[in-house]
Amino acid sequence: MPDIQTDLPGTAKKYTQRGRRLVFFTGGTALREVSRELARHTEDSAHLVTTFDSGGSSAALRRAFAMPAVGDIRNRLLALAHPSIPEGVLDFCSARLPEDAPQDELRRELLGCGDEAHPVWRTMSLDFAGPLRDLLRCFLERMPRDFDPRRAAYGNLALAGGYLRYKRDFGPVLAVFSRLLRLRGVVEPIVKESLHLAAQLDNDEVVSGQHYFRSLTRPVRRVFLSVHEPWKSSAPSVPEAPPVSCRPPLAAPAAALLESPRAVIYPMGSFYSSLLATLLPRGVGSAIARADCPKIFIPNTGDDSESRGLSLVGQCRALLGYLGKDTERKGDFLRYVLVDSRNGRYHGLGPQTRKELAALGVELVDENMVCPDNPQRHDPQRTVDALLRLAA
Repeated sequence: MPDIQTDLPGTAKKYTQRGRRLVFFTGGTALREVSRELARHTEDSAHLVTTFDSGGSSAALRRAFAMPAVGDIRNRLLALAHPSIPEGVLDFCSARLPEDAPQDELRRELLGCGDEAHPVWRTMSLDFAGPLRDLLRCFLERMPRDFDPRRAAYGNLALAGGYLRYKRDFGPVLAVFSRLLRLRGVVEPIVKESLHLAAQLDNDEVVSGQHYFRSLTRPVRRVFLSVHEPWKSSAPSVPEAPPVSCRPPLAAPAAALLESPRAVIYPMGSFYSSLLATLLPRGVGSAIARADCPKIFIPNTGDDSESRGLSLVGQCRALLGYLGKDTERKGDFLRYVLVDSRNGRYHGLGPQTRKELAALGVELVDENMVCPDNPQRHDPQRTVDALLRLAA
């Protein structure tokens, strides 16, 4: 198989040659539309993404190869793709195999995609089909006989193939996708290691596995990372052998992006599994403390089951608490909380909120950002406008 060309270097050095970046700590899909809008205004954004998803087709890949999850990386890559990229390329990267077909039939279909004559490549020019097919072949050559292909996303399989081809290094395969999609920004995993998210609830019960977070029934006392694989337990709760907490270092490319950011943004998304999960690695808090720039939190509007029991001020305290554990230095971790009091819905937002935030050294900024007819959704253009004003 021909080697995949990577004329974009997969090292931290490339990030120091651009303008100061807006750095987002995020792993979820809540920022997808905002990312697309942001890319219309600037290519100097960086997205530090979680790799801890443990459900669905991500679990099948992680079981087979003991690798980080790539679904959130794929989602952000596609969101930042240049408008000139053909729809067929984006459709292929986001397309999934069906869930209800027999597994042997799905495996035959998947293996057939390795052939250049397969219909899936007919809508693409060779410039796109060649690299994507080569990455997919890298995966197919290593695919275990018992791999479960149901709901597998082709883009995830291509990313996994490149990750394995380049000796478990995301740098080269992300360089391929960056060039292929003419990326209007940078996407990097927050850590290199294959880890999982766990939570200790307020009754000391421990839940292991990011995919269980959406159905938590009690408030969270703390979240942490672990090497414990949740599918080795028969239930989300692990009372007899709780996972051991670990603190991996912030990945070097991600650390380079935090050396001189234009702004640090903690955006909307599931509070623990999308946002706080990205703040857990060793070195995140100290890097943010050193950065002389605005630090902005955009809390969720509407319902978020993960932030059960936390007011808006409580969320800020939790964010500051996790960042403060990383360094003894009294740093500037958070300057602004960006809300829309007219159209949004925030737990605990009231007359005393501004004063309580000021006691934490944080300013409440009220902007028109939320869709009036849908309090669960931020309007992408208005949200980007508000962000860029604060980051100026």
